[in-house]
Amino acid sequence: MKITSLDQLQKIKEQGFRRTYPDKIKVMVGMATCGISAGADKVYQTLADKMAELGLDIVLEKTGCIGFCQREPLVDVVYPGKVRLSYQGMNPEKTAALAEALKEGRIFLDNILCRIDEEELLMEGTVRPYANPHPVELPAEIPTYDDLSFFKKQVKISLRNCGFINPERIEEYIARGGYGALYQAVTQMTPEEVIAQVKDSGLRGRGGAGFPTGLKWEFCRNAPGDIKYVICNADEGDPGAFMDRGILEGDPHAVLEGMAIGAYAMGASAGYIYCRAEYPLAIEHLKTAISQAEAYGLLGEGIFGTDFSFKIKIREGAGAFVCGEETALIASIEGRVGEPRPRPPFPAQSGLWGKPTTINNVKTWSHIAPIIARGAEWYASLGSGQSKGTTVFSLVGKVNNSGLVEVPLGITLREMIFDLGGGIAGDRAFKAVQTGGPSGGCIPAEFLDTPVDYDSLAALGSIMGSGGMIVMDERDCMVNVAKYFLDFTRDESCGKCTPCREGTLRLMEILEAITEGRGQQGDIEKLEKMSELIKKTSLCGLGATAPNPVLTTIKYFRDEYEAHIQAQKCPAKVCKPLITFTVIDDKCNGCQLCRLKCPVEAIDGAKKVVHKVIQEKCIKCGTCFDACKFAAIGVE
Repeated sequence: MKITSLDQLQKIKEQGFRRTYPDKIKVMVGMATCGISAGADKVYQTLADKMAELGLDIVLEKTGCIGFCQREPLVDVVYPGKVRLSYQGMNPEKTAALAEALKEGRIFLDNILCRIDEEELLMEGTVRPYANPHPVELPAEIPTYDDLSFFKKQVKISLRNCGFINPERIEEYIARGGYGALYQAVTQMTPEEVIAQVKDSGLRGRGGAGFPTGLKWEFCRNAPGDIKYVICNADEGDPGAFMDRGILEGDPHAVLEGMAIGAYAMGASAGYIYCRAEYPLAIEHLKTAISQAEAYGLLGEGIFGTDFSFKIKIREGAGAFVCGEETALIASIEGRVGEPRPRPPFPAQSGLWGKPTTINNVKTWSHIAPIIARGAEWYASLGSGQSKGTTVFSLVGKVNNSGLVEVPLGITLREMIFDLGGGIAGDRAFKAVQTGGPSGGCIPAEFLDTPVDYDSLAALGSIMGSGGMIVMDERDCMVNVAKYFLDFTRDESCGKCTPCREGTLRLMEILEAITEGRGQQGDIEKLEKMSELIKKTSLCGLGATAPNPVLTTIKYFRDEYEAHIQAQKCPAKVCKPLITFTVIDDKCNGCQLCRLKCPVEAIDGAKKVVHKVIQEKCIKCGTCFDACKFAAIGVE
């Protein structure tokens, strides 16, 4: 069925609503990559088998991730018109017990993460399907979704449907307002009006530098030529980053609808999604979504009965980090080596196959439909200063709560780490946070009250980037951290320009020498001078930002560099050549656990006799330190 009118879209919306919110109990299993890796596939199969065995008349569905990846596998039970209960850390045994409870008509109380009493959708056609009273009296200590610190300060736009719909059913997306914004754009607005809405919203690109999205679209719209392209950059290669993956796996239509609106505004009839091949589930869901949208006439020829036509194809990347850069990505789609080229001309002037092209990333495209549906003023009311709206971060590292979070720009680093993140794991001291991926800067504790926005992070020597946020504690060596991230960018350099190819290699050699006890006076100054030169002369953004971890760790943790060079010591006790493991005599009771665990037999000692580390054989793996239950292993 081809949807050509608002009435037809409304009928599909009603069908989808009945499927999304059925009049019987519905059980949903989070089946994004994070859930499956934690065992959600086994949980889902257990539910399917147990429901069949017990003859349960219950709807079982798959869904994406609500963001709390650390608590996976997640299972949600929706009691129609009453309450939704989210269960965390489920396994086949717990799942079988849940099914038994459903059979008996009672509430399963183990492993409850939270309850969702009501749900305010961000698209036109807001519904509140979950409202009190509860089906039974629930314990007061069960928090609501909005009470949990992880969710309390979040505002979900990109993630509005993730964990709430089956991403493989287009009707469920439409039920929550999906494709209403596309209808509004192509039937009620001119392309110029669409661009004006995006400009007035203040949306900036969520993929790196933060260029104003509406202005970018306007350049492409005004560029001469009848053939134009739009591209979605889903080549997410940052270590510790999985924002794009989460959106594509949980809500692929949000990206497709945003691209279609952008294509209409810019006069493009074809689009490409460039997605890394390491995201097989995201690609599978995209293929399904494209096929379903074409079947309903929401992609293809004559969309909504107008003369606007738009088709989308998928191109799989081979995992080259440099292909996140626009011109390198374009080269890869064209079948050439993914290397950047000098600009100008910019892609908006001469991009894919020499035609005007606009590239936005997954998060940027996912914001477009809500902006059109709710208006620029609504969107601009979120965020702060020149950083409007929300953005998605992958909050990972040494925090208690890790996962995907979507927050209004302007929230502070402290709120991100200690409110949403729940503080530092193990009650250790916070040391630094790196924002912006492997080429972002490392920000110390003294700047925890800095707003998370484009300009504030740039002032500290970091970047917003695509949204990675890695938290470090007192056990992290900042020299080693700089080496780790530089090693990544050095390895991912395409090698086309000398500053990036040779410069990052030289930086790496100096950092290796410092962490191995071969550092010399003047090395810090060499690192600074060389880093600034690389930033100024590299061809693309990879080289221009690769030295950021080096420069910021020197700026804020210079004492650690000096300790490595002058005292030949690693204060965090991480760099193996600069540490020594010893036995503390008055604490060792000769239990022999360290000796038995040592992989190279570098510990000497008999039972109930104080042991000794044989330094010539010790490989400094730390196994003895981890094994000792009496704090009898010292590290110097």
